[in-house]
This record gives sequence, C-alpha cells and structure tokens, in this order.
Amino acid sequence: MKKQLNDPAASGKQDRFSSAGFILAAIGSSVGLGNMWKFPYITGEHGGAAFFLLFIICLILIGLPVLLAELAIGRAGRGSAATSFVKAGGAKIFGHLGLLQVIAPFLILTFYVIVAGWTLHYAVMSFSGALYESTDFTGQFGSFTAGYMPIVWQVVAIALTGWVVAKGVSGGIEKFNKILIPGLVILLIVLMIRAVTLPGSGAGVSFFLNPDFSKLSAEAALVALGHAFFSLSLGMGILLTYGAYVDKRQSLGQATLAIGAGDLIYAFIAGLIIFPTTASFGIAPDAGPSLVFIALPAAFSAMPLGAFFGGLFFILLAIAALTSAVSLLEVPVSYVMDRWHWGRTKAVAIVGSLVLLLGLPSALSFGIVPGLEDIGGKNFFDWLDFITSNILLPVGGLITTLFAGYFWKKAADAAGLKAGWFRVWLFMLRYIAPILVVLVLLHTTGVIKV
Repeated sequence: MKKQLNDPAASGKQDRFSSAGFILAAIGSSVGLGNMWKFPYITGEHGGAAFFLLFIICLILIGLPVLLAELAIGRAGRGSAATSFVKAGGAKIFGHLGLLQVIAPFLILTFYVIVAGWTLHYAVMSFSGALYESTDFTGQFGSFTAGYMPIVWQVVAIALTGWVVAKGVSGGIEKFNKILIPGLVILLIVLMIRAVTLPGSGAGVSFFLNPDFSKLSAEAALVALGHAFFSLSLGMGILLTYGAYVDKRQSLGQATLAIGAGDLIYAFIAGLIIFPTTASFGIAPDAGPSLVFIALPAAFSAMPLGAFFGGLFFILLAIAALTSAVSLLEVPVSYVMDRWHWGRTKAVAIVGSLVLLLGLPSALSFGIVPGLEDIGGKNFFDWLDFITSNILLPVGGLITTLFAGYFWKKAADAAGLKAGWFRVWLFMLRYIAPILVVLVLLHTTGVIKV
C-alpha cells in the first residue's frame, strides 16, 4: 500500500473506488455547508415548497445530465480535471480550459477550510457549554472571526483534510466517506426529530411543505438552477477527478441517480431541521451565515439539552464541510500528480501548504487587517467566494456541457448509454444546458436582473 500511495501512476490506474465507495465519496462532495444556510435563505425567499419543487426539476433536467457528462469524461480520460478533456479525445485547447476546473476548487478550498474550522470551534464550544455563557452571540461570533483563533482551526481543518487525501483514493477518501456519511445520516435524523418536535415547529414544517406558487418567478427559476448546479459540485472538477477513479464496470447512470437522490434527501432533511427550528424560536430563516453561527446558537441556548443538540449540529456541519474539503483538495492534488509526476504525499503536502498560505488573507479579512476588510464593498473572503461561485464554476460547467455535447464523439460509450437515452442526454447538453448555464452566470454576476 505504501508503494501504491507514492506511485504517481497509481493515482488514476491501480488506486480506485469500489462501487459503493465512489457513490458515497461523490455524495460527500455534494453534501456541503450550503444546504444548511444558503438553501433555507433562497427557499424562504422564493416560496418554500414551491421553490423546492422547482429545485428538484432543475436538478433532474439539467444537473443530472451535466453530472453524468463530468463522470463520463473523467472515466474516459483517466486523468486530472484538466487533462481528462484531452485524454478523452478533445483538442488541446480543452486542456487549458479544463485548468479552470483545477483553479476553482483550489481557490474555494482556501476559504472553505476557514469555515470548516469555525464549525469545529463551535462544536467544541457548544459541547463544553462555553458558547452559551453569554447571550451576545453576535458579539461572540464577531470577536472570534476578528481574532487569530480561526487560523488555528484553519490549520486543524486543512491538516485533517490532507491526512485523508494523503492516504489515497481507496485507503483514504473512500474509507473516510464510508465512516462519516453514515454518521452524517444519523445526525441528520436525530436533529430532524428534535426540530419537528419543538413547540411551534409546525409552522416551519408547513412553510417548507406547503407551496406558495405566487412567489415563483424567472429569478426563482435561475436561483433554483444555480443551486441545483452547485449543490451537485458541478463545474469544479471534483466529478471529473472522481470519474477517473471509477471502474469501467460501474454504471454511471445508476451512480448519477444515486448521487442526485443523496443530494435531494440531504436538502430535504436540512429543510426539516432549519425551518422548524427557526419557526419555533421566531428566527428569520434568511439570515445567511449568521443563521448558523448567531441565530441558531440563540435557539439552542433556550432549548432543553441545547448544548448537546447544538454540539451535534455543529459536528454535522463539520462533517459536511470536511467531506467536501476532501473532494476539493483531491482535484489539485490529482492535477499536480498528473502534471509533474509527484507522489501523493508530496503533492498533498505542497498543495495543502499553499491552500493554508493563500487562505490567510481570507482568515484575516474580518477586522484584523483593515485593508482586507473592505475592498469595494466586500472583504477579501467574500470577493473570493463571489469570483469562484458566480464566475469560475458556471464557466467550468459550460465547458463540460459544450465539450460533451458538441466535441466528444465517444460520449455514449463512455457514459454507458443506449441510443435512445443518449439522444435525450445529448439534446440537453447541446441545446438546453449551455443556455441556462449562461443565464445563471449572467444572473449571479448581476449582468441581468429578472
């Protein structure tokens, strides 16, 4: 095993996922922090259950075809997110375009591990009871993020992530997800039961499950499509990279359906945790990041056994953050192993160190360094989030749809699709997905407003 982990060739050939391990790892990449604070915010703004139904439609019609395309390109190319396009038969230009799907997850990871560190800190604080010694949760969060402790937790988060990735695909990423994803499911169910049994939680359940179609609009459709796209980890090279580690006997169609179902179930249960809790304690569900680190701690402080359930909640967030972080780190690690033929341990050490170093401006942009706190109305952290989420990811997804739809002749064989299904899939990738992805890109960057 040691030889395998340090053999560059093992990264995409000998060291592969099992069928179950691949699906769990892919679900782990999509199970992130966004569904715990972004999903409630956008769902609350756009009609509750009506928006959730729209999200499901977008996920099925656009998200799953693009997901299948990324997996198929990765398996056909057997390379990194950048090289798979060329190795699968594409022109050299796609190697340069594919590099964007290596840069994006690397940049995301620089600030994502910071938030992962926040969740670890809050889990410790909640279980110890220290989080609830003061009722000024806004002040607590502000003083914490404006200090140097986030850097300590940032180091812990990247160290845990790097430790898993350094152990390889089957021995690290797969085993990690096989342990944490079932644990995540258990925590989700426990917290959901606690949430729906709170006094007054019925109003939140009703809001989430009873649709208000009057709030749907063209903007809601674009927001739903964007969330379906990003919640599946599309456009960031993860599924291209994971596809390279999939056995040829694995049904990509079945895997795509399983990953989509896992993403939907997670979003659904997250809604049944957040909305009943916010309704029970009179909290607005559209508070963004402050919902998690300010509003919900206030709710836990007033709840019987609140320190325990609060700790479970932040452990849940930490697991979601770390499973996604592992997937994000694997993308640039796979690339440098493929490009410079480094061993896995060396690649993880260098890439992880760069993630930590380049993440420092984000960690220091909450008040410690004034120049990073306000750059054109956003701090450094928010600008990096905006650029990656609203520009690089849609562009990455557009590259995938155009390549699979127009330039890749082996698409049907690589995806394992029969002629009938292939025609439907190809139609979506050629004529529907690119237009909608461009609309999402223009909407999220503020070029168009609907």
